[in-house]
Amino acid sequence: MLGAAGLLALVTLTGLAAGLAREWLLVANWGAGARADAFLIAAFLPEAIRTVLGGGVISSAGLALWQAHRGKDDEAPPTDLQRQWLGRMSASLGLVGLGLALLLSLGAPLWVWLVGPGLSSAQRDTTEGVLRLLAWSVPGMWLHALWSVPLQARGRFVLAGLGSLLYNLPPVAYMAWARQEATEPGLAWCFVAGGAAMGLLLWPSMRRQGLAWADWRPHAASLRELGVRLAPLLGSAGVGQGLMLLERIVASYLGDGVVTVLNLARKLVNLPLLALMAVNQVLLGLMSRRAEGAERVGVLRQGMALVSTVSCPAAVGLLLSTQALVALLFPRVDGAHVLGPVLAWYAVSLVVASWNLLLGRYNHAAGNTRLPFECELAGGLAQALSLPLLAWAFGVQGMAAALLLGILVNGGLLWWRSGLWGCVPLWPHLLGSGALLALSGLWLAPSLPALPLWQLLWATGAGVLSLLLLSIWLKPWKAMTT
Repeated sequence: MLGAAGLLALVTLTGLAAGLAREWLLVANWGAGARADAFLIAAFLPEAIRTVLGGGVISSAGLALWQAHRGKDDEAPPTDLQRQWLGRMSASLGLVGLGLALLLSLGAPLWVWLVGPGLSSAQRDTTEGVLRLLAWSVPGMWLHALWSVPLQARGRFVLAGLGSLLYNLPPVAYMAWARQEATEPGLAWCFVAGGAAMGLLLWPSMRRQGLAWADWRPHAASLRELGVRLAPLLGSAGVGQGLMLLERIVASYLGDGVVTVLNLARKLVNLPLLALMAVNQVLLGLMSRRAEGAERVGVLRQGMALVSTVSCPAAVGLLLSTQALVALLFPRVDGAHVLGPVLAWYAVSLVVASWNLLLGRYNHAAGNTRLPFECELAGGLAQALSLPLLAWAFGVQGMAAALLLGILVNGGLLWWRSGLWGCVPLWPHLLGSGALLALSGLWLAPSLPALPLWQLLWATGAGVLSLLLLSIWLKPWKAMTT
C-alpha cells in the first residue's frame, strides 16, 4: 500500500506542479488583466469537468461494476464479461464526451454569458472562440477516467495518475516557448492536445487488457447502470461548486480583498488535498478487491493511519509557510495579512476532509455511492446555513469556520451511518493531529523568522518532524485487522 500510494502521490504532485506552472506562466506572460481573465473564463467549464473526473468519480462508480464481472483470481486476465463491459462503456462514454464537447462548443455564447457576464463585447467574442476549441479536450478526459478503472482494479495506479501531467505539459511548453507572443487559439489547441494525450496514454494498456475496436458498442443498459452509481457522486461535486459560489457572494459583502484571500487560501489547501486523492485511489482499489466487509474495515484502519500521517504534516507545513508563499509567489495580492488566520481554519479542515474522502471511498468500494452523497449534502446544508451568520459575526474567519463545521457534520454522519463506531478508533488520529496543529498554530507560528526563505525552512522542518512523530504514533506500515 505505502509504495503504490507514494508513487501515485508523487505523480499527482508532479501534475499539480505543472498546473501551477501553467497558471504562473499565464499571468507572467499576459499579466493579471482582462486577457488572462477572459481565457480563464473560457477554460472554467472544461477545467471543472476535468477536476470532477480527476477526483475519481468514474473510478468510484466503475470499480464495483468492474469487480462484479471478475473471476476468482484478482491477478488473472480480464474475463470476457469484463472486456465486454469495458468495450460497451468505452463506446458509451466516448459518445457522452463527444456530446458534451458539442454542447460546450455550440452553446459557447450562453456558457460565456453565464460564467463571465461582466465581459465586454470584444472580450466575449474572443472567449467564445476559445471555448469552442477547448470543448474538444473533453472526450479524451472521459476515456482516460474510464480506462483508469481496470488498471486501478489490478493495483496499477501510476500510469493512470500521469493524466494530469500530460494534460498540462503542452500548454506549459507553449507558454514557456512563445511567452508574450502566445495567442489564445494556440494555447487552446495545446489544451486540446493535452486532453487527447490523456486518452492515448492508456490505449496501449487497454489493448493489453483485450479491448479491441470491435468491442466498442454503445449499450444503454450498461450506461444506465453506471449512471445510477455516478449520479450521487456528480451531485456531491455540484454541492461543492454551489457552496463555492455562495462563499463568493457572501465574501463580496465583507470588503475589498476578501474574495482574493479566500481564493488563494483554497488554492493552497487544495494542493495537498488533491495529492491525498492519490492515496485514496490506491485504498479504493484495495478495498474494492475485498469481498468481505471485515477485510475492507481492516484496509480502512490502515488507510486512516496512512492518511492522517500524510495530511497532518501537510497541514502543519501549509499553516507555517503561507506568508512566505504569498510573499514569493503573489507579491501584489492585497489583504494577504488575513491569510494566516484563515489558513489556520483551513489547515484543520484539510485533515478532517482527508478522513472524509477515505470514508467516502470505503462506501464506494462496496458499491454504495448514495450514502456519501447524503452525508455531504447534510454537511453542505450546515455550512450554507451557518455561513452568513458566522461571516456577519466574525468576518472572513467566520466563513472558514463555517467550512470546517460543514466538513465535521459530513464526517460525523459518514462515520455513524457507515457503522464504524467501535470498529475503527478515532482517538489516536484526533489526539495526534490535534496536538501537532495546536502546537504549530499557537507556539511556532508567532515565533517564525521574518525572512520568507527562513519561514519555508521552518515550515519544512516542522512538517518533517510531524511526519516522523505521526509515523511512530500511528504506524501506517503495519497491516491492521479488525
